[in-house]
Amino acid sequence: MYKKLKKLNVEIVTNAEVTDIIVKEKQVKGLKYKKDNKEIKIEADKIILATGGKSYPLTGSTGKGYEIAKKYGHTVTNLKPGLVPLECKEKELCKEMQGLSLKNISIKIKDKEKNKKIYEDFGEMMFTHFGVTGPVIISSSSHLVRYKKIEELLKEEKIELSIDLKPALDIEKLDLRIRRDFEELKNKNFKNSLDKLLPQKMIKSIIELSTINPEKKVNEITREERQKLISIIKEFKLTISKFRPIEEAIITSGGVSTKEIEPKTMESKIIKGLYFAGEIIDVDAYTGGFNLQIAFSTGYISRKK
Repeated sequence: MYKKLKKLNVEIVTNAEVTDIIVKEKQVKGLKYKKDNKEIKIEADKIILATGGKSYPLTGSTGKGYEIAKKYGHTVTNLKPGLVPLECKEKELCKEMQGLSLKNISIKIKDKEKNKKIYEDFGEMMFTHFGVTGPVIISSSSHLVRYKKIEELLKEEKIELSIDLKPALDIEKLDLRIRRDFEELKNKNFKNSLDKLLPQKMIKSIIELSTINPEKKVNEITREERQKLISIIKEFKLTISKFRPIEEAIITSGGVSTKEIEPKTMESKIIKGLYFAGEIIDVDAYTGGFNLQIAFSTGYISRKK
């Protein structure tokens, strides 16, 4: 990219802060920026605002572009963390399993008030000191952030995350698997019987949730106790309490309203010569390259003009 810019005689300015754009009679005329404590003006009849969102401020994405857009009449929709880890009410439980990565699990996120499934997925996730993260969790946050009255529901503890630790096994097959393990380890204590079935970091938590005496011999465990264990493995439940801060989000959900941008050129419908590209626009998608594609496509369209 650098070589291409140099070949096209593009002047590159780094370690500088854009403070404003210059607009006269609804037409772009240039911009102002600060470098080495000096304010510099550049004349231009076209400017592309590609300043990103408010996520990851250490990269320089501070939200300044939104301020500029608003100053010249653009609507900036509500900014929220998109693709972000989730905090759980059961922080201590999650902290015990901090760093544990689960593969090939399935999740469901449910609105307990309406008994309605909001999202489900299959893949990988990880426990943290505050709750949960990882691909399936990050993707789920994109749905949650748009869900009606989500902040209210989170405060009322009505958003439930259910993790199926063994999605490849139905209840009957999982029961057979556990009975087989128990038969092999019949003289061991319950606390020493789950090594083949579960990750080491989860065993203590699962035992506590099952309320089965950890010192109990495996051959003394009742059918009811075994069914409760199966239920926890198939539906390991946590309560989502909030989103992590926007600074930790992969992307920003919200931005300059698409109603005020010409889709074929990315030019502002309000200020002639002002264009938008990337995350500053109120468009976002799942993780997996889709947001990069939005940035590339809008950038390509805007520079063509």
